[in-house]
Amino acid sequence: MSVQIEFKVTAPPFRWDEGGGIRIGQSRVTLDSLLATYHNGSTPEEIAVQYPVLCLGEIYAAIAYYLTHRQEIDNYLVQRRKQAQQQRNQFEKEYNLANLRQRLRVDALRLAGGIAISPKENYSQCVY
Repeated sequence: MSVQIEFKVTAPPFRWDEGGGIRIGQSRVTLDSLLATYHNGSTPEEIAVQYPVLCLGEIYAAIAYYLTHRQEIDNYLVQRRKQAQQQRNQFEKEYNLANLRQRLRVDALRLAGGIAISPKENYSQCVY
């Protein structure tokens, strides 16, 4: 007597978000984040502790999909990194973030009474 078992094929628990990223299940956790944690040596069980909104099955399914479609997912991750860098560059230009840390330090010192600098002075003259 042979026993027949039916296997049900399921899709990975992925969904695209409004920014073009892949999210896991109904959570806000990105595939990028999950895989970064996985690549840093975390086990699926450790990932479940770090992201309690995910169930262990979703984590295993996401990792299994990655391992069987590594080239496609790696290409996706490279594209995401490029997009993120382009956005950082755009924000830096748009909001003049080039010397933000230095300007914030000068402003903090000014507010603390440490130095007297007018807002129009050149920030590049500041010493750390």
